[in-house]
Parts: sequence; C-alpha cells; structure tokens
Amino acid sequence: MLRLTCAFAAALATAACASVPAGPTIAIAPGDISEATMKEVTRTLSADEFEGRAPGTEGETKTIAYLVEQFERAGLQPGNQGSWFQEVQLVEITASNHKPLTIAGKSYTHGADWVGVTYREEARTDLAPSEIVFVGYGINAPERGWNDYAGIDMRGKVALILVNDPDYESDTLEGPFNGRAMTYYGRWTYKYEEAARQGAAGALIVHEDFPAAYGWGTVESSWSGPQAYASRSDGGASQTQVNGWVQKRVAEEIVGAAGRDFAQLSAAAKQRGFTPVPLGVTASTGFDNTIRRFASNNVIGVLPGAERPDEYVLHTAHWDHLGRCTPNSEGDDICNGAIDNATGTAALVALAAAHAKAGPPARSLVFLAVTAEESGLLGSEYYGANPVFPLNRTVGGINIDALSLAGPARDVTVIGGGKSELDGFLEAALTAVGRTATPDSSPQAGYYYRSDHFSLAKRGVPMFYLDSGQDLVEGGRAAGEAWEAAYRDRAYHLPDDEYDPNWNWAGVMEDLQLFYRLGRMLGESRAWPNWYPDDEFRRVRDESCAAATGGC
Repeated sequence: MLRLTCAFAAALATAACASVPAGPTIAIAPGDISEATMKEVTRTLSADEFEGRAPGTEGETKTIAYLVEQFERAGLQPGNQGSWFQEVQLVEITASNHKPLTIAGKSYTHGADWVGVTYREEARTDLAPSEIVFVGYGINAPERGWNDYAGIDMRGKVALILVNDPDYESDTLEGPFNGRAMTYYGRWTYKYEEAARQGAAGALIVHEDFPAAYGWGTVESSWSGPQAYASRSDGGASQTQVNGWVQKRVAEEIVGAAGRDFAQLSAAAKQRGFTPVPLGVTASTGFDNTIRRFASNNVIGVLPGAERPDEYVLHTAHWDHLGRCTPNSEGDDICNGAIDNATGTAALVALAAAHAKAGPPARSLVFLAVTAEESGLLGSEYYGANPVFPLNRTVGGINIDALSLAGPARDVTVIGGGKSELDGFLEAALTAVGRTATPDSSPQAGYYYRSDHFSLAKRGVPMFYLDSGQDLVEGGRAAGEAWEAAYRDRAYHLPDDEYDPNWNWAGVMEDLQLFYRLGRMLGESRAWPNWYPDDEFRRVRDESCAAATGGC
C-alpha cells in the first residue's frame, strides 16, 4: 500500500501543475447544509412503506413523488423541458422454480450453491446439457494482447469465469490490467457481455470474497427476485441463456470432475498467452420467468446559472434499491437501502437547498436522481446515452453513493484519483476544509466502474467519486476499517441496511461540506477540466469537445 499511496500522491502533484488556472483557486464560503433534512429524507426513503424502492413498483411511485416535493422545496426547477422526469424503458424478469444446476451427475441448489438469471425475454429458460469451458478471466482485450477465448467456438457452451482481472493480487498499480486496480475487464457486467459476444449459451462467474469485494450473501440477495434491464430491441436474443455465479467450492468440484486442479488452472489464467480449457463435463438447468415491461424514471432538478446557464455541473445519486429480497433471520424481506442509497439521495436534496440559499453560481447546477443503479447503472446509462443537458457543455460532476455513518474522518477516500484535472479542484477543497486524500484501499474492487458516474465518465465527462474517509477522528483507521467491514458483511444489499436514529451524522455533514465546495468551485469557475492525456476517457472527451460550439 505504500507504493500505491506514493503513486497517488505523485498523481495529485501532477494534477496541481495540470489544473487550469483560476479554477481551484476560487474562494468558497461553507454551505448552510441541513442535518435535519439529511435525517428526514434518509428516514423517509428507507421506511418499509417505500418497499425497498425497486424500480417499477409502488415504492418507485412514492419515491419519485417525494423527490419532486423535496426538489421543489429546495428551490430547484424541473430539469427536463418543464418536467421533473426522464422516462427510462425497462424490462423486469423474475426467475422462479429453479431446477438444480446439474454438472457431472451432481446437483447444486439454487441460492446455496449457485444463482442464475436470464437476460432473454422468454417465459421459460431451459439450458440443455452444455459443455463447460474454463475461460480464465473471460477477457478479450486486443489492445492489451490478451484473449481468454482464443481458438475456441463458444456456441452451445458454458463459460466458467474467474472474477476480477488477472493481476488483482499485485501490490502495485503496474501490470497488464493496471495491477491491483481493477479495470472494466474485471467487472461482472463486462464478463457477461463478452460471453454473449462469443456466442456462449451460459456464463458462470466463480465467487470469491476478496476479488469480488463482497460475500456470497450479497450475491444471493442481489441475484434473487426481480431483475431489471434496459429494454433491448431484440428482446435479449443476443444474450446468453443463463448468467450466474457459483461458489468457489462448487467451481473446485466442477474442475475436479474433469480431472483438473482449480488452483492450477487459476494460476495459469493469470499468465499472458492463456488459452481456454474445455472441461469435458456439461451443465444443465432450467427455470420459469415472469416478464414485466415498464417505464421507470430519473428525477432531474436544476438550479439555473446566474451568468452561464448553458454550462452544467452534475450532482448524481441513485434513488433505487433492491426492493424485496432474501429474508433475514427475523423474516424481514425488505432491502430498505438506508445507507445505499437513501443517504446519497438525501444529499442531493440537502446540497440543492444549500446552493439555492447561497444563490446560483455562474454555471447551472443539475441534480440527477437516477433509477436502476442496482440493476447495472441503467438509469445513468440511459441519461448518458440520452443527455438532457449536452455532455460537451457539462463541465464535470460529483456522484454520491452510500455515505458513511462512522463519524468524522481526517481524510476522504478518492476513487479514481489521478485520472483527471479534477484532482486540482479536490486538492484545493481538501486544503480549505483541513482534510487529506487517501487512495482507494481496495482498487481491486473496481469501484470507479460500479456507480453512476461511470456512465458519464466513459462518455468523457470528468466525474468525482469520493467515499468517506477511514482515518476516523475517534479510533483512527482501525475503527474506520471495522465500520466498513461490519456494514459490508451485515447490511450491504441485505435487509439490515435500515435507518438507525442513533447514527452519528457529524462525518456525513463534513463530507457534504466538501461536496458543496467542489460543486460550487466548478460552478463558479471558467475552467473545463479534462482527463489526463494517457487516461482511457481522454479520447472521447476530446472528440466530444471538438464537436462543441462554445462548450468544452
């Protein structure tokens, strides 16, 4: 971690030189941010009557009506040509009556051993016995000289895939896939996309806690019950029949049934030149699907700029959660999502009110509460593909997802630091509030690719993604890490993510002051921060800006 910290510090030092003059140097007074608003909005959105805020349910109807009421009260105007809403077309598929996953004559139980869904809009899924092929990390990256599918026709076969990417165990950020820092190739979304492009009948990802960054309980809860997807013109026919996960012990048994050793195959998959390994055993299963097509909604409010209203600064947070999910030991089946992400949604309201009270900055501030993040960033992806405000006139933004209730921290955790000239703004803001930057302690988890800012970043818009710090004023890093681990293991994507009236909000309010300052700095600045020249998103931003008239 020392080497990671040094690399991050070097990136920030570079950022200070690369920043556009007069951007980060703007003086900003503290915002009048209401703790009472944070508590009330978080408590309300995570109440049982909102049923876990699943898109397309009565919980959504209540959520978006409440957000409009709160945005209006905060002083915002409707953000989509007189409307508060941007409609997002979705399809919900609920699998039921799962047959066991049968492999080499052995049956594996859905939930305990494996989970699986389909992206195809079909009333019944029947995976006929299909040969399993171990495809390592399931990556096809010609620009990196890597192809885990080299030389094999995957049609009619099931891909068995390792989670994350090949160099996630590195102690540094150096390697074919950025070392310890996950790339998009390590995300489960990419692995299913690539398996479908290869023509596979199915894709099963092997779950391990550390490289996945969450436990099996999170997988089981997230992949059970209704699953929402963006509506596809072909009804999902281009997708695999079955996408799912298997426990590591199940993968070891599958590979063992083929006379192979899982550890040896996993080690081989980390090396350049790995080729897929047909296992000679088949997988089969089946389940029913209930299909519902519906429209969900992004909620958009805007505080028009005082001088340059056609330049925009985004604030994003997802309002949705999982709805009803796997019950806990007390029979509670509502995943309330109090921290994830009623806190972030409440932050949009509180920040909007503070900015409105201070008076609009030069640029317009947009507050975008998106749907279906938990289903794969679908609401922000729809906005990115259909922006209400032109992306080449969008300066940058701040994404807020799952604020920490651990208490005040001396630092702030920076996800995706060293990528853009936003670093200069962050450095100035942290200096002003007396806090420090800490690099992501789990870069192997790929958090920069796992929340709604990614839908904008991959289209060129520089986006902040900051987590609460772990160096707590009371207890230091040990206490911060313990709080994070307890939340991840006991509440994340589980029914126990509920509002607690005894929470310590002091750390949240300090985080919101930082977000307020960053938004205000971008709003008052004339700077157009860009990605650094060697960043993966620089090319698309430059192309977007080249096509702009008067924008970036």
